[in-house]
Amino acid sequence: MEEKDFMKKLTKEQYHVLREKSTEMPGTGKFLYNKKKGMYVCGACGVPLFSSSHKFDSGSGWPSFYDIAKKGNVKLKKDLNHGMIRTEVLCSKCGSHLGHLFHDAPQTPTGNRYCINSAALDFKKDGKKK
Repeated sequence: MEEKDFMKKLTKEQYHVLREKSTEMPGTGKFLYNKKKGMYVCGACGVPLFSSSHKFDSGSGWPSFYDIAKKGNVKLKKDLNHGMIRTEVLCSKCGSHLGHLFHDAPQTPTGNRYCINSAALDFKKDGKKK
């Protein structure tokens, strides 16, 4: 998909987060409190990213997951922006920015917290896009 196609498909907020590596305001994302069972997919290309069974309340203000749905669907990249050392989480298929990975969740089986923007996600329940 070319950049012009992303611009046509995505809302301004989705484009800003997914393609321009922005972050939505904490506590504002539509999936922060979603308790439904299903799969969170890339908002740009639809690749499966995170299962609802791996979602947990981290108190961070963004949807958080302790593991990915399928190995290879997520790419990790060192992020040195904003004077911090972080690990950026990207969609492996389309390269869109999803959020960041932190190793600060001892309450989870992996110790990981994938801190993901709601604007970067779509949710599929029972095989249907919501």
